[in-house]
Amino acid sequence: MKRPVENSEQEVLAGLVERVTFHSLESGFCVLRLKARGHRELVTTIGHAAMISAGEWVTASGDWVNDRTHGLQFRTRFLKTSAPTSLDGIEKYLGSGMIRGIGPVYAKRMVKMFGKDVFDLIEAEPARLREVEGIGPKRADKITSAWADQKVIREIMVFLHSHTVGTARAVRIFKTYGVDAVQVMSENPYRLAQDIRGIGFRTADQIAETLGIEKTAMIRVRAGISYALNEAMGNGHCGLPRKELIPLAIKLLEVPDDLIHRAIELELSEGTVTADTVGDIPCVFLSGLYHAEKGVADRFQHLNAGPLPWPDIDAEKAIPWIEKKTGLTLAETQAEAIRLALHSKVMVITGGPGVGKTTIVNSILQILAAKAVKLLLCAPTGRAAKRMKEATGMEAKTIHRLLEIDPKSFGFKRNEESPLECDLLVVDESSMVDVSLMHALLKAVPDHAALLIVGDIDQLPSVGPGQVLADVIGSEAIPVVRLTEVFRQAARSKIITSAHRINQGQIPDLGKPGGESDFYFVPAADPDQAVTRILDMVKTRIPKRFGLDPIRDIQVLCPMNRGGVGARSLNIELQAKSESFRGQQGGTIWVDLRAWRQGHADRERL
Repeated sequence: MKRPVENSEQEVLAGLVERVTFHSLESGFCVLRLKARGHRELVTTIGHAAMISAGEWVTASGDWVNDRTHGLQFRTRFLKTSAPTSLDGIEKYLGSGMIRGIGPVYAKRMVKMFGKDVFDLIEAEPARLREVEGIGPKRADKITSAWADQKVIREIMVFLHSHTVGTARAVRIFKTYGVDAVQVMSENPYRLAQDIRGIGFRTADQIAETLGIEKTAMIRVRAGISYALNEAMGNGHCGLPRKELIPLAIKLLEVPDDLIHRAIELELSEGTVTADTVGDIPCVFLSGLYHAEKGVADRFQHLNAGPLPWPDIDAEKAIPWIEKKTGLTLAETQAEAIRLALHSKVMVITGGPGVGKTTIVNSILQILAAKAVKLLLCAPTGRAAKRMKEATGMEAKTIHRLLEIDPKSFGFKRNEESPLECDLLVVDESSMVDVSLMHALLKAVPDHAALLIVGDIDQLPSVGPGQVLADVIGSEAIPVVRLTEVFRQAARSKIITSAHRINQGQIPDLGKPGGESDFYFVPAADPDQAVTRILDMVKTRIPKRFGLDPIRDIQVLCPMNRGGVGARSLNIELQAKSESFRGQQGGTIWVDLRAWRQGHADRERL
């Protein structure tokens, strides 16, 4: 038999489940070994199923993938199961433990007595199960009940599949709504977008279309209001002016504006969205995001109004002490920042690269640590937390890890009822923290604790909505230290000086450096020329000039996914080039995409 090859076409595979290698009852993810039609060897099949058992007949559509660890597998999008028809399959199925009250021994007895009619008998004449040796009234009731449950699940999965729902999503829908899944979907499929993580409006809309729901149906238009606001969230907004929301919703939903007006009023009356003004502009917000943004502001004010969690510290003694301990002479701006931090319940330290933020934070932490102040450090990403730990010598965690995220609910275990245990929380790289995450973090900060926010508003913004750091600074409600002086060591870096020139609205020096530098500008007339020059730099010029390994030591960053110099295209080109020395070096060059949102620098957000 010809061995299947990996491809992107949807294929159909049918066969008997020989063994269930793995099955998660929570997610439905499963790894099966199939005795597939047309294949001599057992086929490893991965997919999702609400329930699955050895002996069942499976029909699956999907594609072949070559997993680096596990080899060739069939990855399914749809996985339809049906009760087996062969005696061997029936015995395996009944004996798998899927049906409560039946194990391998009783399965063998039942098949021997009733043959292929055993399933019909369980459903239509359950009393006859007592003819099997060892099956009494209680066991017979267990078997009948379990069979009925399985039948309901099969019917629900068939219904979902018939309305274009893939198996993975079908399992999530079943796990969310249980036996009410068909009723919920039939009455209002747009509930899926609200209730189930990973299912959005577009998916729900496709399902609604197969159910015959009209485009102008009010349940669709109302769901579309949240969809339009979610689209705005993708651009960083926490809400939209009403005069912008209405045309956006008309464009997305393709319905008349009078329906949009009615839908907004209905959504407002039920509290799904909230109306407020920004300045004198009427705006509409998703209620959860609106309350999160208000919660952030309220929590900052509440924390800032409290007393310091440490006794009074004489800064004029502490600053010479830390200078002696670290061997550094602090600039007056740095010393002033430390003085303010030692007497502030909540404070922000901001500034561009090379202005001494790390030196100040490290000095503050060492002074407070000497006073037995309990410290916690965090940052929004693992890389930022690692840099923080290296710079301070103290443990630093990601915000999600600090708050102890629950992977099942995607909620946090640390909150106002179970607060963090600290006297001071330091949040680094805070420009990347969105409104919802900052709200969750602030709720977990105990009332007595102080808060130090560190970040640069010119760095990467948050992927989620809002610009918390910029808004806190702009509010002037919290003490802020703005650092602008670039120190001598940092000033030697052309990356840092170029960044500051750009922030000041000036063009950086793009000329060829006199000696070695950390910043080189290589011009290109068009994307094709840019790709050629990037490949040449990665493979030849950089390794030759700096003695770096092209695979291990070089990383390519780009601001977009698409286009000739986007991450997708560059990955293909770089991997093709790396074939020439992969055997020698071992590995592949990868492009790392950084999620710059298009035009974020000149976009005003609510």
